[in-house]
Amino acid sequence: MKILAVSALLCAMMALTTAAAVAEADPEDAETAVELDVVKRTHCHSGWKLIGHRYFFYVAQHLTWAQAEKKCVSLGGHLASVHSQWEYHQIRSLIKAQSHGHPAAWVGGTDSCQEGVWRWSDGSCFDFKQWCRGEPNNGLGTNQDCLQINFSCNKCWDDLWCHHRRPSVCVRKW
Repeated sequence: MKILAVSALLCAMMALTTAAAVAEADPEDAETAVELDVVKRTHCHSGWKLIGHRYFFYVAQHLTWAQAEKKCVSLGGHLASVHSQWEYHQIRSLIKAQSHGHPAAWVGGTDSCQEGVWRWSDGSCFDFKQWCRGEPNNGLGTNQDCLQINFSCNKCWDDLWCHHRRPSVCVRKW
């Protein structure tokens, strides 16, 4: 019995060592292994799309910003934060694939705590901006405290009244 266990352990170690050696020797094989791992992780989180190191989910239902955040929390995340031009492009591609268009959608930006100080609902740093020209403008003093993306023909960011209903994008870590 011990011989079988040791043999199985030895075979497993050899397989892992061989896989690691192949990955080091041929970067394309390593890339394929990573792609397969991404497919497995994406499949495990049905409906969520892996972008970078986080999962994103498009919610087609038109909700207020607060309802959208609550929906994202119920799914294990928050409204999406955006941290780079590349990530913004990927999120817009996700919206297009799911909606077959470019609707404006909620993400997690808000300045409701302090006017003019934008924060992400997931607590991450507000380190990237894609505001439309002249935005955020606070609706000319009427408290537009929530961030919509894909606004106007420029597909940029706009501050909007939070009671408006939009589809949304959620994010969660994997």
